[in-house]
Amino acid sequence: MSPRTPAVDPDRLAEWCREHLGSQPVDQLFSSGHLSAVVGLRLADGREVVIKIRPSSARIAACVEVQRRLFRAGFPCPRPLTRAVPFGAEVATAETYVPGGAELPSAGRAAVAFAEAFARLIRLAPRPDEVASLDPAPAWAAWNHGGDGLWPSSAEHPELDLNLVGGPDWIDEAGRRARDRLRAGESEPVIGHCDWLAGNLRWNGDTLLVVHDWDSMIVESEAVLVGLAAALYSTFSPDRLATVEDTERFLAAYCEARGRELSADEVQRSWAAGVWTRAYDAKGEQVAGQITSLSEAETRERLRRAGTGARWR
Repeated sequence: MSPRTPAVDPDRLAEWCREHLGSQPVDQLFSSGHLSAVVGLRLADGREVVIKIRPSSARIAACVEVQRRLFRAGFPCPRPLTRAVPFGAEVATAETYVPGGAELPSAGRAAVAFAEAFARLIRLAPRPDEVASLDPAPAWAAWNHGGDGLWPSSAEHPELDLNLVGGPDWIDEAGRRARDRLRAGESEPVIGHCDWLAGNLRWNGDTLLVVHDWDSMIVESEAVLVGLAAALYSTFSPDRLATVEDTERFLAAYCEARGRELSADEVQRSWAAGVWTRAYDAKGEQVAGQITSLSEAETRERLRRAGTGARWR
């Protein structure tokens, strides 16, 4: 099932650019989309910009503000050019276009490079009380959602209730155990990126060129955020998520970059956060009939490291 991407009317887009960027498009550089429509444009004044159009949500304004503050702090992200403003029934933002870069750092350095970049982001991000609310978190990070059932509703597929999707039972059990372990501890919330996939980062060698997808900013404990990142990044192929060993290396490299060790409880919650997000994706993949985000054997090992045991009920 493909997510619905908002259609973009070129005349409305040109009008929006004239009103909010002071110049009109003369060339389209690229067009892509998932839940959002993303269009790269060259404007008449020579600037190259990216316009992102998606369903309206109050949290987008806060995401743009976090991105703006991180850009000003020197973090490698596109510079926001507008606030979140209406685009018909949707909402649109504009940012500078940052082309180029590789999807992965140099061979053998992925864990350190991804972890150091993530630690830098956490260090430079504003405090949660300095920006408006970033709630609700995207579904793949919403382990503590307030809805009924184990799995949260998804903005991508609001008509699909994963709680009604049958089998395999081990995915539901993994999500339940991970959620319960996450609820068993807490720590001071910080702001971070909850979709630390290789596809959202670009590199010049081992130097981070740019991070994309700033709608994925959330408020969470540092342990949960680093656990999500450690489970989602890639080491040798953008199409392959981290193995158990990759996650272990990421966590070690992150502690080195942050200059502090995670407590035993934080380490377990980091592993639990990774199980949650990978199990959520696996549950969605079950609908399509092919599960690639997680295997039962890997789930057992990740849950063991999360302190929940390895036997199913």
